[in-house]
Amino acid sequence: MRLALDVSAVPSHLAGAGRYIAELARRMPGLDVETTLVTRRDDSERWREWSPGAALAPVVPNGRAQRLVYEAWKLGVGPEAARADVWHSPHYTMPHRRLSPTVVTIHDLTYFTNPQWHEHSKVTFFRRAITYAAQRADVLISVSDFTARLIDQHFVEHAPVVVAHHGVDLEVFTRDDHDDAGLFAAHGLARDAPYVFFLGTFEPRKGLDVLLGAFGELAAEQPELELWLAGQVGWGLHEFEDELSSHRAASRIRRLGYVDEALLPALLRRSRCVAYPSRGEGFGLPVLEAMACGALVVTTSDTVMAEVAGEGALLCGAGDAPGLAAAIRTQLNRSEQERERLATDARSRAECFTWDASMAMHLSAYDLARRGH
Repeated sequence: MRLALDVSAVPSHLAGAGRYIAELARRMPGLDVETTLVTRRDDSERWREWSPGAALAPVVPNGRAQRLVYEAWKLGVGPEAARADVWHSPHYTMPHRRLSPTVVTIHDLTYFTNPQWHEHSKVTFFRRAITYAAQRADVLISVSDFTARLIDQHFVEHAPVVVAHHGVDLEVFTRDDHDDAGLFAAHGLARDAPYVFFLGTFEPRKGLDVLLGAFGELAAEQPELELWLAGQVGWGLHEFEDELSSHRAASRIRRLGYVDEALLPALLRRSRCVAYPSRGEGFGLPVLEAMACGALVVTTSDTVMAEVAGEGALLCGAGDAPGLAAAIRTQLNRSEQERERLATDARSRAECFTWDASMAMHLSAYDLARRGH
């Protein structure tokens, strides 16, 4: 099968949807799929390194506005599309003019359910793009059962949906801590510091305001406890910056910025607790990665993260700072015996989600698109 995979929307730092698309690009050529990665014109080199088994088509304009116009009206009728048995648009949007059966990944429907979590201009655009894809794609891929149910609720008629959960690289995200001391030292981090860890893009829906409130309560009780925040800067951070600067334990809050893959597993497994209080996601990959490392996790109930975590995490209500503090406190006060048992259970749960299984479901979606076109 010949697959054209549009990777032109992936930013330089991988997180969430970007990580998912990168895994597709890296793994599909090894599954006897003749894969062409459709990249931005200035972005082919990293994809050549990341996926040496794939062909490259660096044809997409670099600017966002130009890229979206090009995708809508030219990309789907170009030579890459003409040669493909299946075209995969992995980030909501798809070509309006197209020659190939088209599969579109829908990560979440928060642009419809919670538009306040996004920049206004993106809400308008992505609502239209998702509606168009739901009605015009040959097959939709949902990254979770949670999102698949929302697709059914919001669109009376839509393309067939294949659920392909995200996976976790179980050889990268492990409980093996033999290199942790060296990694921490190389990055100037204290290996024995007791810290609560957050990983995610800094934006309003991630619940960072709730986490700061919870940490204020915990910091008063445990004078050695620190809060380490990792992730790239998103948008809407004015209130967060104000809350951080005036926080009573600001000196014990450490912003690590974007963390590379070599250090990330160590940060997850060395934490006293991983807190992911996001108000809503399409999947919530940091929860899965944390559990694979045997971390004790707290995340939000009534979200996709609760589905992913199963019994492998403690849950609290979204936006509930006292509830988050109570759940984190419970994890912090575990005995070593309890921590070991819970770490084993978390790892076992994470092993239910593999990229191999995800790729198999993608291949099923591609076959369905070819048969139905």
